[in-house]
Formats: sequence, structure tokens, C-alpha cells
Amino acid sequence: MSHPANPESLAADGWHRKSLPGFAGLIGPLWVRKEGQAWAYGLLATENHLNPAGVVHGGLLTALLDHGLSAIAWQALDRRACVTVQLDTHFLAAARVGQFLEVRGDVLRATSSLVFMRGELSVAGQVLATGAAVLKVLDPGPGAKPAPA
Repeated sequence: MSHPANPESLAADGWHRKSLPGFAGLIGPLWVRKEGQAWAYGLLATENHLNPAGVVHGGLLTALLDHGLSAIAWQALDRRACVTVQLDTHFLAAARVGQFLEVRGDVLRATSSLVFMRGELSVAGQVLATGAAVLKVLDPGPGAKPAPA
């Protein structure tokens, strides 16, 4: 994105605001964009996301990376819910207020019960954090319809 990030510029760049319940809704609003066959997830950093040092809190970066990778897995597995078993996060640079944080990831391998992921959190193409995750595919429960093939 070559211009300052704000809701109008994000919408112009194809991002859609996503209102979610629970914790994901508290850290947002979150944004989503379809990029070819892949999905990207984002968040516009505000004063509420800062730590006492004045940069975006590492916990927020980790939560965004976790949410993005889980959502990417959910899409890849025909909308089967997954929960994080392990997330290794490596911080490479700080994020600042006003920056638009973007998460992209890939499914490395999926079994019947586990999904192995990798991803990056970036701002304007600069990678701020990387992550490797293992997710557990949840049993849909009794009475649930199988996902379409």
C-alpha cells in the first residue's frame, strides 16, 4: 500500500472489514482480502494496541498471526474448525501505530487431525514476524453435516 492506511484506503485496496465475536472482535476490527486462491488478514494498529514502550504489543502481533493462520487453515480444510496446539513466533521488527499489519500463510501439510502452517506478519511488504503453527482439527460433533467435497 503506497498511501497511509485508513478504512477508506483499505476498502479501496480490496480489504473488507470483518466483525467477529469474542476475542478476535476485541483486538480488531480485523480486515480480510482474497488474493487469488489465498486469503490475507489484517489489522490497523491503533493506540489501544501499544505496549508501554510505544510500539505494538508482541501479544497483539502473536494473536493476529494466530488468528490469521487459523482462518487460513479453516478455509483450506473446507471450513473445518481448528485450534492452535503450538505457535512459534519470531519477532523481527517493531510495528507502530497507524500501520496496517498483514498476515499471510500457507498450509505445509494437513492430516486427518493436524494442520502444519507457516506464516508471516508484515507491514507494506516488510516482514515483522514469522510463525510456524500446528493446529488440531476439531471433531465437528454429533449431528454435524460433513463438509462438501
